[in-house]
Amino acid sequence: MIPASLSKCSKLRVLGLSHNNFSGVMPEEVGNLTALQELYLNGNNLIGVIPEGFGNLTALKQLYLDENNLIDFIMFVIFKHINLQKYMHLSERKNNSMLIIYANLTFYSCTNICKRGNPLGSIPQELGRLKHLEVLALNYNSLTGSIPAQIFNISTLRELDLSNNTLSGRLPSSTGYGLINLEGLYLFSNEFDGVIPASISNASKLTLLGLARNRFSGPVLNSLGNLRLLRKLYLDNNHLTTEPSSRELSFISYLTNCKYLKILDFYENPLHGFLPMSVGNLSTSMEGFYAYGCGIKGSIPDGIGNLSSLIVLNLGGNHLSGPVPSTMEYLQNLQALFLSDNQLSGSIPDRICKLKRLYQIYLGQNQFRGSMPSCLNNISSLREIDFAGNLLDSSIPASLWKLTDLLRLNLSYNSLSGSLPYETGNLKVVTLLDLSGNQLNGNIPSSFGGLQSLATLSLAQNKLQGPIPDSLNEMFSLEFLDLSNNNLSGTIPKSLETLLYLKHINLSFNRLRGEIPSSGPFEKFTYESFMSNDDLCGAQRFHVPPCPSPGIHKSSQKKVFHMLGILSGIGATIIALTTAAILLLRCRRKDGISRNTDLLPMGLPKMISYYELAQATNGYDESNLLGKGSFGSVYKGILTDGTVVAVKVFTLLAEVTFGSFDTECEVLRNLRHRNLTKVIGSCSNLDFKALVLDYKSNGSLEKWLYSHNHRLDLLQRISIMMDVASALEYLHFSYTTPVVHCDLKPSNILLDESMVAHVSDFGMAKFLDEENSVLHTKTLATLGYLAPEYGLEGQVSTRVDVYSFGIVLMETFSRMKPSDEMFKDDLSLKSWIEESLPNGTAQVVDANLLGQQDEHFNEKLECISMIFKLALSCCAECPRDRTNMKDVVAALQKIKRQLESFPNISA
Repeated sequence: MIPASLSKCSKLRVLGLSHNNFSGVMPEEVGNLTALQELYLNGNNLIGVIPEGFGNLTALKQLYLDENNLIDFIMFVIFKHINLQKYMHLSERKNNSMLIIYANLTFYSCTNICKRGNPLGSIPQELGRLKHLEVLALNYNSLTGSIPAQIFNISTLRELDLSNNTLSGRLPSSTGYGLINLEGLYLFSNEFDGVIPASISNASKLTLLGLARNRFSGPVLNSLGNLRLLRKLYLDNNHLTTEPSSRELSFISYLTNCKYLKILDFYENPLHGFLPMSVGNLSTSMEGFYAYGCGIKGSIPDGIGNLSSLIVLNLGGNHLSGPVPSTMEYLQNLQALFLSDNQLSGSIPDRICKLKRLYQIYLGQNQFRGSMPSCLNNISSLREIDFAGNLLDSSIPASLWKLTDLLRLNLSYNSLSGSLPYETGNLKVVTLLDLSGNQLNGNIPSSFGGLQSLATLSLAQNKLQGPIPDSLNEMFSLEFLDLSNNNLSGTIPKSLETLLYLKHINLSFNRLRGEIPSSGPFEKFTYESFMSNDDLCGAQRFHVPPCPSPGIHKSSQKKVFHMLGILSGIGATIIALTTAAILLLRCRRKDGISRNTDLLPMGLPKMISYYELAQATNGYDESNLLGKGSFGSVYKGILTDGTVVAVKVFTLLAEVTFGSFDTECEVLRNLRHRNLTKVIGSCSNLDFKALVLDYKSNGSLEKWLYSHNHRLDLLQRISIMMDVASALEYLHFSYTTPVVHCDLKPSNILLDESMVAHVSDFGMAKFLDEENSVLHTKTLATLGYLAPEYGLEGQVSTRVDVYSFGIVLMETFSRMKPSDEMFKDDLSLKSWIEESLPNGTAQVVDANLLGQQDEHFNEKLECISMIFKLALSCCAECPRDRTNMKDVVAALQKIKRQLESFPNISA
C-alpha cells in the first residue's frame, strides 16, 4: 500500500512509483500534492476509482495511472466496508472468493452512495481542470462510462491513452477542436460507437490515431487526409463503411496526402468497395497495409508495387479476383504476404521468388492453378507457406524440401500428385506439415522420423500406401497425427506409444491390421480414430474384436491350420456353387443391369444371416422402423455381439431393386471416407436382400430441420454441409472413377452421436469413367432436388450432385423444402432465394437461426448471404457453370472460419 505520509510532501514535483506491485485503493491523499508535475502510479495493483481530488493537481503535466485495476464505484465502496488488512491477506493468497460474498451482502446498501459518486469506474470530470496536462495515460484498467467532454478541452495534451478499458458512448462532435497539440490518441479496445467525428481532422499534429476494436460506424472520413503528419492509423475491427456515393475505398485516395504514413490498418470493417488505383500513391514510407476481411472486390491494382517500403501486406479474407499483379515483385522489403481467402486466379507467379526477405506467404483458399513455383527455395528467409485450398496440380517441386528452416507448410486440398521423397525429412525445424486432400501416392518416407519439432502432421485423404513407418516414434513433439483415408497397410507401430505429447490421432479408412496399441497416448483415443480398417484387433473400447492369444501350442496350431484347410476347401466349393447360381440367375434377368453387378455382394466385409437380422430387429418390428424409402425400409437392430446397426431391407418388387442393391453394395464396398455411411455386412438370397449399415444415433438432417424437438444452430448447419461437401468432393475427385450419388437430399444425410454428417443411400449411384463423363439413365431421383438435365434428359454427371447440393444448402438455411406448397407456377426455392439477395436475406433465412437481437447480427447475416450465393452458384442452369465440389469445400471452410471468429456463435 502507498504510504499516507506522502501527503505531507507538499513541494514534491515528481512522484514515480511505477511497477512496484503496490496494492490497495488509489490513494486520495495524493490529491493534496498541489506542486506535483509528474505522477507515475502505473503498473501496480491499485483498485477503486480515480479520486476526484486529482483534479486539484493543477500543475500536473504527466499523469500515468495505466496498468492497474481501477474498477467500478460499487466495488470500491465494498472495499471500504472490508477490513483492508484482511483483504490484503486474501489478495496475497490469490483467493478472492470472500469479495464475492461481501459483494452480495453490500450491493443494495451501496445504491444511495453510488448516486452521489462517479458512475461505474468512470473518468472523473475533475481531470478536465488540469490545464497544463500533456500526457494522460489510463489504459489497461476497467474504466467504464464515457469520456468527460472537459478532457477534450485540454489544449496542452500531447498524448491521450484510454485504450483497453470498457469505455463507451460517442465521441463529441467537437473532439478535435480543442486538442490542437495532440500527437497520439489511443482509444483501442473499448466500446465506443457512432460515427468518427469530422472535427478529429482539426487535431492537425496527430501522428498516431488508434480507434481500433470499437463499434464505430458510418463511412471512413475522407478528411483524415488532412492529418498531414499522420504516421499510424488504426481503424480495424469496427463497423465502418465506404462513402455511399463511391464504389471505391475513397478515403485511401485522400490519405495519399499523408506523406509520412507508415501503418494503415482498417481490417475487419464491412467496406465492400474496390481498391482505387491511387493506392500506389500512398506514402513510400508505408510499412504495413492491413485490409483483411473488408469485403473488398475487384482486382489488386498494379500500383501496389509502388509501396516499396512495405513489410506487411494483408489483403486476405476479401472478394479479390484476377491474377497477382506482376508489380508485386517490386516489394523488395516485404516480409509477410497474406492474400488468403479470396478468388484470385491464374498461376502463382515465379516473380514471387524475387521477394528475398519474405518470411510468410499465405495464398490459401483461392483459385490458383498449375504448378507451384520451383524457385521458392531461393527465398532463404521463408519460414511459413500456405497454399491450401487451391487448384494446384502436378507434383511438389523437389526444390521445396531445400527450405531447411521452414516452420509451417500447408499445401492441403489441392490436386498435387506424385510421391513424397526421402528429402522431406530435411525440414528439421518444421512444426506444421499439412499435405492432406491431394493425390499423393507411394509410401510415407522413413525420414519423417527426423522431423523432431513437428507438432502437426496431416497426410489424410491421399493415395498413400505401404506401412506406417516405425520411425514416426522419433517425432517427439508430435501432438496431431492424421493419416486417414489412404491405402496404408500393415500394423500400427507399437512404438507410437512413446509419443508423450500426442493428443489426436486418426488412422481410419485405411487397410491396417493387427493390434491397436493401448498404452501411452492411446489410452485417451476412441474407436473413431481407427474405424474402417481391414483387420484391426484390440481393446473392447475400440469396437474391434480381441486379438488372439499369442500362447497357442504348436501342436494346437497344426490342428487349427489343418481344420482351416478343410474349411477353406469347403468354403471354396460353396463360393463356386454360389457364384455359379448367381451368374445363372443373372443370365435370366433382363439386360441393362450395371456391368459391375456380378462382382458386387462378394466383396462386402461379411455376410449376416437372415435369422440374425430377424433376431436383431425383433422380427422387423414396427417399433424398430427408422424410415421407409422407394427401395424398402430401414430398421434399427442389435447384432449378437452388441453392435447397434441400421438394417436396410430391400423390397423385391421390381427389377430395379436388384440393381439398387448391387449398386449400393459396390459403392459402399470400395469407398472409404469419414462422411460416407460405413457398411458392416449384407444378407442376400433369392427372396431377401438387406444391407447392414453403421447406425447413426441422431437420425437424418431432415428430422433435425423439421422436428419441433430438435434445433440446429448456425455453426452446426455449416459444419454438416461441410461434411456433405467433403463426401461429394471425395466421390467426384478422389476415387479411381468418379461416382455420382444421384439422390442427395436431407433424408439421405445421417448424423452420428457427434453430429458429424454421413451421406447415405447409394441405390441410384452411377460410376463414370474417362470415356463417359456423362451417362444417360431412365431412373430418376427425388423431385425438387433434380438438376434440369437429369430430370429432362436423364443426363448424369458429377454436376448433378452439385445441383442437388445447392438445393439442400438452401433448404438447410431457409428451412423450406423445395416441394413446399408455396412453390408453384414460376416460383421455386431457387428463384425465391435468388430474388431475396442481396438485401432480403433476413426474409428467407430460417427464423429459428438468427434474430435481430443476436450479437453480430449483421455479420452473421452477411455470412448466410454468402452461403445462399454459393448455393445459387451450385444451381446454375448450365452444368458447366456450376461450382465444382473442391471449390465448394474451400468456400464453406472460409465462411465457417469467419463464423467461428464471432463469440458465442452457437448460442
